[in-house]
Parts: sequence; C-alpha cells; structure tokens
Amino acid sequence: MLNILKTRFEQNPARHPDLTWAEVEQRLLAHPEALAVLERMEETGGEPDVLGAFGEDGQLLFCDCSGETPAGRRSLCYDDAARLKRKKNPPAGSAEAQAAEMGVSLMTETIYRALQARGAYDLKTSSWILTPPEIRQLGGALFCERRYGAVFTFHNGADSYYSVRGWRGCLWV
Repeated sequence: MLNILKTRFEQNPARHPDLTWAEVEQRLLAHPEALAVLERMEETGGEPDVLGAFGEDGQLLFCDCSGETPAGRRSLCYDDAARLKRKKNPPAGSAEAQAAEMGVSLMTETIYRALQARGAYDLKTSSWILTPPEIRQLGGALFCERRYGAVFTFHNGADSYYSVRGWRGCLWV
C-alpha cells in the first residue's frame, strides 16, 4: 500500500503542494492501522491520496481521489435508517454504514470542495456528503458533483439511490 500511495503522491503534486513524501511516509509508519483503512479505500476504487496537513499536530487528510465516485460504493442510499424505510427495492446498503465499516468518514462539503479545488472530480457521477442533522431529520441528505465547470451541492431524499451516486471518504492520520 505504501508503494501505491507513494506513486500516486508523486504523480499528483497539485493535491499536496506543501508536503514531501518523507513527511507522509513517516506519519503513516507511525500509524500502521491507517494503512489498513487506506487499503480498504483502494480496494473499493477510491484511489486515496493525501490532500495536506492540517491542525496543530499536522494531521494528514487522505481522501478518495478517483475521477468518479468510487465504483465499489455506488447505488446506496444515505444511511441505514433511510434504507430500512424503503418499502420497495431497498438498496444493498448505505453510504454511512459502508463508511463506518471501512473506518472512514463521509466527506464534508468543505472537504469535497477542497478536493475539487485540486482537480476535476465527479464529472459523470455524484457523491453523498455528510449531511447536517437538521436536514437529515427532515428526511433529506446532501450530495455534490461537478458540472459545467462548477461544483454543486444538492439535496435528495436520504432513501434515494442511483447507479451513478456513491460516496467519497476521508481519513485523518
């Protein structure tokens, strides 16, 4: 996994202009459990990469950087509450449950937009993002995508699911 991450890091310098691979590798070696999580992200098509160092302790933010929402994480409603509420044709799972099982968080809108500032993602797909409780309590959930050169945030019923909508995750290390 380290070799995959190193290659991706070197091939995409615009994603992390203020970091060196040595800094990233040191952090990952100090947190070996993170490598297992990043491997699960990779296995489902996420192509994780580091977006930068943040906070006082310099935590690294790893995100799914696949061109489109990861293929192994599509056709899911937002959360299990919404999935269980569906009477007809419930999906196999939910974005929140898969993220929790994988050990990552759904991207926030801020992180999603930070990713989009470093490239063009979700040109044909869309990704569920972490939804504020007040929206979720009303039955909705948020998703984002890039169209017409701009990033859009939309809402949908949390129980909806589409073959082109999945989720992107992030991991703080």
